[in-house]
Amino acid sequence: MMMKRILPRAFFWLCISASSANVLAAPIAYVPNEKSGTLSVIDTSEDKVIGEIKAGKKPRGLAVSADGKKLYVSDQPQNALLVVDTAKRAVVDKIELGESPEGVSLSPDGKWVIAASELTNSVAFIDTATGKVAFSVKVSGKNPEHAEFTPDSKQVYVSAEEAEEVNVIDVAKRTEIGKIEVGRRPRGIGFTPDGALAYVACELENTVYAIDTRSMKSVAKIQAGTFANGIAVSPDGKQVYTSNGRDASVSVIDTKENKVVATIPVGQRPWNMALTPDGKKLYIANGRSHSVSVIDTEKREKIADIPVGELPWGVVIH
Repeated sequence: MMMKRILPRAFFWLCISASSANVLAAPIAYVPNEKSGTLSVIDTSEDKVIGEIKAGKKPRGLAVSADGKKLYVSDQPQNALLVVDTAKRAVVDKIELGESPEGVSLSPDGKWVIAASELTNSVAFIDTATGKVAFSVKVSGKNPEHAEFTPDSKQVYVSAEEAEEVNVIDVAKRTEIGKIEVGRRPRGIGFTPDGALAYVACELENTVYAIDTRSMKSVAKIQAGTFANGIAVSPDGKQVYTSNGRDASVSVIDTKENKVVATIPVGQRPWNMALTPDGKKLYIANGRSHSVSVIDTEKREKIADIPVGELPWGVVIH
């Protein structure tokens, strides 16, 4: 009789524990709101804002550490990279950078955080172990906005607003080693998981360029929507997503044929975006709608609009 009472109760608590673990394990999305000076914290299991973090005067570029314990946020007015403790939800350090820092990214091996500085035409490399700037690399493109590591962490691709090229940095050599011709005003950059191809959105040409990273040459030009901007690549490398700022939409590109296979309406002035680790949902920052749109990537349709702060610039997910 005792066993009959204990077993159902034990099973009940086991289910509750498993359910709680699933909730806790849900990825968290962080969104920098440049006009509000905050980061919105979104629970991706419910697609709701669950918190807000004060983060300087104009947060833009954002990266999350491999363990999810730190966020690295560029703050243009302070010419600094802010370090946020995600558990405390507070800024715990400030790293001085070059003037007007923008795009921020973390190397896949977790060793480096980089920040592109527009006015100094350079990329600063911060050692994640020390929290200090180790070195900076000048690039030939003027006004760099995005800087992204290749999947093997050996190179960095840099897009500059006032250029028609992507600059390539060799991390070990600490210098620019190449230029790749693309269209006017290159913006977002993303890589297929094997690192064979890079995709670059060129805003003033409404085009996404596919680049062979071995030859460092463009192999395809894909017509997207008006003011193509942000880039996200699916975990399996089969789809590339680009936000179209003026069209308030996201284009879905099939990487096998390098052509647009779907267009999905989102909020106004969609900018940078991120996928959940499983690739099932895409989160897009809508600058003028002050929201984040959520796309079901299997159904290829918008499933939610989440109100955030003013002028959201991008999204990172961990």
